[in-house]
Amino acid sequence: MPRIILKTKINAKKEIVFDLSRSIDLHKISTEHTNEEAIAGVTSGLIGLNEWVTWRAKHFGVHQNLTTKITAYEYPNSFTDEMVNGAFKNFKHQHVFENYQNGTLMTDYFDYTSPIGLLGKIADGLFLKKYMTNFLKKRNSTIKTFAESEKWKQIIGNE
Repeated sequence: MPRIILKTKINAKKEIVFDLSRSIDLHKISTEHTNEEAIAGVTSGLIGLNEWVTWRAKHFGVHQNLTTKITAYEYPNSFTDEMVNGAFKNFKHQHVFENYQNGTLMTDYFDYTSPIGLLGKIADGLFLKKYMTNFLKKRNSTIKTFAESEKWKQIIGNE
């Protein structure tokens, strides 16, 4: 099972980074390049424990639906979303937030299993792990940009 670990230093309060990370609206902004849209479940605002969202997006030229559910939640330190239905055999994405210097260290632990057995493992090595890493880096860059400016107020305001 491939594992992606990303650490992102963000000059903002942990609570702001935590809420931006679970914002459906910010996720839509960070995934404009795949035309991701929330089509069922929690489709805007902040997602919380035991809530789910179904995303529709275009990856590798194919429209796909992916449903994830928040299975663990400890405000403002961590939350986990896991795939309920989608193209992967399974995935689990843990988001961890720690106070760091004058800001937050956000760590992603993304574990997944590709579909189609051996072909999936070959795809991981050839392109999928890199694709997913870049996808998460783009998302984290968007979170960082919003958290380190006043733009976060457009997304989470006073929630």
